This record gives sequence, structure tokens and C-alpha cells, in this order.
Amino acid sequence: MTDQTLAQRVAGFAVQNHFDELPAEVVDSVRKRVLDILGICVAATPLDTSAAIRRYATSQGGRAGAHAIGVPDTMPAALAALVNGTLAHSLDYDDTHLPSVLHPSASVVPAALAAAEANGRGGRDLIAAIACGLEICVRLGMAGYDQSSGRNIFFEHGQHATSICGTLGAAVSAGMLAGLDEEGLVHVLGLAASMGSGVIEANRTGGTVKRMHCGWAAHSAIVAADLVAQGFTGPPTVLEGRFGFFEAWLHGDFYPEWVTDGLGEKWEVPKIFFKPYPANHFTHTAIDAASALREQGIGPEQIRSLQLGVAESIVRTIGEPIEVKRSPATGYMAQFSGPYAVAIGLLGGGGLGAGLDDYTDELARDPQRLAIMAKVDVVADPQCTAIFPAQFPSVLRATLRDGTEKTVAVLANRGGPDRPLTFGELALKFSNNAGRLLDRPAVERVEQLVAGLEQLQSMSSLFDALSLEPDVQLSNSHSTTRSS
Repeated sequence: MTDQTLAQRVAGFAVQNHFDELPAEVVDSVRKRVLDILGICVAATPLDTSAAIRRYATSQGGRAGAHAIGVPDTMPAALAALVNGTLAHSLDYDDTHLPSVLHPSASVVPAALAAAEANGRGGRDLIAAIACGLEICVRLGMAGYDQSSGRNIFFEHGQHATSICGTLGAAVSAGMLAGLDEEGLVHVLGLAASMGSGVIEANRTGGTVKRMHCGWAAHSAIVAADLVAQGFTGPPTVLEGRFGFFEAWLHGDFYPEWVTDGLGEKWEVPKIFFKPYPANHFTHTAIDAASALREQGIGPEQIRSLQLGVAESIVRTIGEPIEVKRSPATGYMAQFSGPYAVAIGLLGGGGLGAGLDDYTDELARDPQRLAIMAKVDVVADPQCTAIFPAQFPSVLRATLRDGTEKTVAVLANRGGPDRPLTFGELALKFSNNAGRLLDRPAVERVEQLVAGLEQLQSMSSLFDALSLEPDVQLSNSHSTTRSS
């Protein structure tokens, strides 16, 4: 075993983990993530960028193979994965793994759904492929985490580990569902490593390009599996080699033990954090901290100034440039604003504490929210820095007009192992998301199908339940559309 390359170890793990070998908690976690991603995809359907990606995909033609949400006819699996992956990441509502600090399900689930439908695979194969793809994705991301310094090396380089590692994890899922053997999955990794990409600057200063990162990863995953099936091959040393994945992205500064230690025995999948709020995960504890102030009876009119303390490396994402973060031009930019998160918490949000309707273009320019944001400074906090990236903590300090100071520390995120969302809360999130466009019977039908996902013989019944009315499909208009 020790003379195997990392890609061979990873491929061996994947081919050994059929549905019957998966721990029950992994199967349960996969079901929940499929439901979560499908709800997000439905809710994201009316966005301008969603309409744009559908127009692009439907313009390409090709052999029908899989469904994309919001499109009545099937299309090539890679294009369906492109559409659904774009939708899955467009609302910044998809799950997050720590300490890899990436969003695995938005790439892996859409790719796996498309590959399962195109290859006529049922729910048991789908669950196994998603479980292995998620596990591989986050472990590759963890290889870029320096435990001694607490640095995420991908992120330090401006790289979006979500789509970079997501391409490889999703490609393994697609390869499994295409029936590739262990050698084939090694080749899939070898090809996918040349396809993974993503630059994260849009988090700081705007633009909607990040929305398609997971779509492109899912698309690339299907293409990689298809090309291997046609005879393309990749290098077995693609991960750790002198000119391999980790050298190219991390300049050789990586930790292979994160990939292999406990692989197949200690699963990371159940540890992935669900998002209770549709915003950059770095902002979530700021919402909670401000909500705690509100629950103490403190209103915006009583506050003179606010200081939001976060981990040092988070400041540049949700606090810089501060003039942009205090006055986001769109609802999408507000999703990456620490000051806006504080405003939501102080004013009270919808859903589980903040919902999709809290992030509109109109509210981003709301005078009351702008007045609150103008009071907020975002600074590095030593306690938060020490905890990151195991959590994304916040310490909110408020100076009131009478000179009183109030401090609220929220050191663990909702939705993770330390503060898990209940099944009822996850069902509410799905219902709130899917119910924006689907009627109640359709919502309940999808819930039932996903609850018994392993019993599905094909994906057709699932996508039939997700069918949207013709006036929704390929539409540009919606009251909560957010574009830059």
C-alpha cells in the first residue's frame, strides 16, 4: 500500500465503498445534502445569472442525457451539471467544510445527479458516489490547511478551493457512476486536475463569476469521466508529483496525511457544516452576535459604534475595502459584508434568522441599514484568529450612546457539529427555498423521494417532481434577483 500514489489510494477508496459499505451516518448526511442542494437550486432559478447559464447551456445543443432545473428538456450531462452546479452555489447558501474552508456539495451533488441520470443509475449508486466525492473533495482541501499556523494555503493564494478541489471530488463521483474501475478513476483524477480552477477576488470587490465556479467544476467532472471512457489517461502521480496538483496550486506546501489518514474509516462527510443563512459563511456568527444584542433589547438607535472582531484572514473578505462593505451596491455584494451581517442581526431577519429576502438589492441600499453599516468597523480579533478555521467566530463590541459597552462573542457556527441544525430546521430551509417556486405537494414529494433516495431506480421521478411551471423556466425576472 505504501508504494501507491495518492491518486491510487483515493481511487481504491472509492471503488471499495459501495452503498452497503457506507456508515449509516454517512448515508443520512448524503440524503440531507441532496435535499439541501436541490432546494437551493430551485430558489436560485430566477436569478439573472441562472437565466444566463441556462441560455448558454441550451444554445450548445448535443445529445440529451440529464435534467437541469428550470429547463423543460434534457441536455448533455455536462451541461446539466454546469447549470445545476451554478444554481447550487449562486445564493451562497450551500454547505461548508472546515478546516478546508470549501463548499463541497455544490460541485459534487450536481455532477453526481447528472452522471446518475445519464448512466441510468439508481439511488444506491448515487449515494455512494456522492459520499466518496464529498470525502475526496474535502480531504484534498484539507491538504492545503497548515495546522501549525491555521492558514488555508489555497485561500492565501487567492484560489477558490471549492471549485478547484470540487472538480476532482465530483470527477470521482462521475467516474464511479460511469462504471469506471480503479485504474479509470486514477485517470479521472489525472484529467480533472488539469480542469480545476477558481479565483476568489469577487468575494472582495464584486462580480458574479463566483456563482459559476461550482457549475464549471461539475461540468469539468463529467467531461473528465467521459474523456477517460473514450481513452484519455492521466498521470498516476497527478497529486503529489513534481509538477502535480499540489505543486501547481500550493507550491508544494501541502499535507498529504490529511488526504490519507483514516480514509474510509473516519469520514468527514457528516462533519460538513450546513448553512442556516444565505451568505458567505464568514458572516454567520456576526449575524448571531448582532441578534444577541437585539435580544438584550439593544436597538440601532442606541448604538454609537460597533466593532466586529473576526479572524485575521477573514477581514479582507468581509471587511475590506471597508467603504465597499459598508455600502454594498447589490444584495449579492451584501452577502460578503460583515457590516451588513450586523445590520441583519440588529434588525431581525427571516427564515432561520436570515433568509433570501434579507439580501435584495433594495435592502442593500436601505437607508436604515446603511446607517447601521456606517457604524461598523471590522478588525482582527486574536481569540477569533486562534480558533479559525475550525470555526468562523465573531466578537461584536457595541458602544452605546450613553457610554455603556456591550460585548457578545459567538465562537461556534450554527449548522456544524457543535451547534447542529435539527432535521426540522433543515426541512424548513428546504421548504422555504423550494417553496418559492414549487407548490406544497411538489415540495413534499421531493422531500419523500430524497428521504428514500436509496430506493430510487432512476433520477427521472426526482426531476419530474422538480419541474417548474413554463413561466418560470428560462425567465429573467424575480423580485429577489441579485446581480452585480
